[in-house]
Amino acid sequence: MSPVGLPLTGIRVIEFCHVAAGPFCGMLLADFGAEVIKVEPPDGDTLRQWPPITDGFSENFASLNRGKQSIALDLKNPADLAMARSLVLDADVLIENNRAGAMERLGLGWDWVQENKPSLIYCSISAYGQSGPRSGEGGFDLTMQAAAGVMSVTGAPDGEPAKCGVPISDFTAGLYAAYSISSALAQLRAGGPGARGCHLDIPMFATTLAVGALQTSEYFGTGRNPRRLGSAHPRNAPYQSFKCADGWFAIAAGNDKLWRSVCAVTATPNLLLDPRFTSPTLRAANQVALRDLLEAVFAGAGAHEWVTRFAAAGVPSAPINSYEQALADVQTDHLDLVQPMTLPNQVVTQTVACPVRINGGPVGVDTRPPALDEHGAALRRHYNDDKQQAGAPGQRAAE
Repeated sequence: MSPVGLPLTGIRVIEFCHVAAGPFCGMLLADFGAEVIKVEPPDGDTLRQWPPITDGFSENFASLNRGKQSIALDLKNPADLAMARSLVLDADVLIENNRAGAMERLGLGWDWVQENKPSLIYCSISAYGQSGPRSGEGGFDLTMQAAAGVMSVTGAPDGEPAKCGVPISDFTAGLYAAYSISSALAQLRAGGPGARGCHLDIPMFATTLAVGALQTSEYFGTGRNPRRLGSAHPRNAPYQSFKCADGWFAIAAGNDKLWRSVCAVTATPNLLLDPRFTSPTLRAANQVALRDLLEAVFAGAGAHEWVTRFAAAGVPSAPINSYEQALADVQTDHLDLVQPMTLPNQVVTQTVACPVRINGGPVGVDTRPPALDEHGAALRRHYNDDKQQAGAPGQRAAE
């Protein structure tokens, strides 16, 4: 889709964010057409220092900040604070992911916004939320996964606690924030009672706990803590990774019909009659024994052969891909996921673009990330001109 046809075209977002959760939210909004202005401290978002560094520019930073403008401001400097306030007053959405209370101390908190721009949607992403006994604490993805229970169910049963390799707490919070902002914008656009700005409070602890719905419901229903099972499932089997002749692959046979297909593919009809395996619940309760029996069969062929056989039988299965292999998958190519990205230093690299398709086609996104303060001069010039001509902000900056 062209940017003109994207759902958030015409929406301006001011982002006071760093590292992952907030910048991911801002990028999602930019992908859908919003104009996102990233306000950075004079030395930049700390993610700019994270490797891989290509000719002086972080590809980690690029992966979360495509399609944005950048202005560097020292918010403790009165002139820069005035500039930041001008940007906010000209915006539809503000995103910040600082510790609770930080924006208030800087003079850009929700109270100031309510008084000066009541139509603004103000989104705060923080570790534990804007109120409560832990609101003043900071947090990163690791500590959020630990605090919200994820690490208690991740890893091998007899292994040490492990975090998910993908920063799910950061990105879950960013997704909740983008969804909440979009919902609030829809209400605002619809008009009517209640159609005004709002303060969205997105605690990473809460969003991480919320996506553990299957685990929390297991605890509520049984009174027992879910436990680490490696790749296995607490309620279904065979539903895990299995060792074969040349490595590992995964099967998700989560019902009796698929279980019968597994037995047909592996030529083990005797397992259908085994009283330990006659229902999903029984198979889950006896999945270690089931795994050993199946892996004895899987030792006879490699992962590609088994995945091919299971695919032909309609059983969901997959090799344990590296990222190199996942990026080279035929479906990755079909979905146009990998797109070129030109860094501000003119180095051409690649990125995984917006995964959503609209009306059968990919979302056409601007994949270029900004250099630090790249748009600062133009934005300052625009707002200085505004002040001279009108005495107050309120017009959209020139593209």
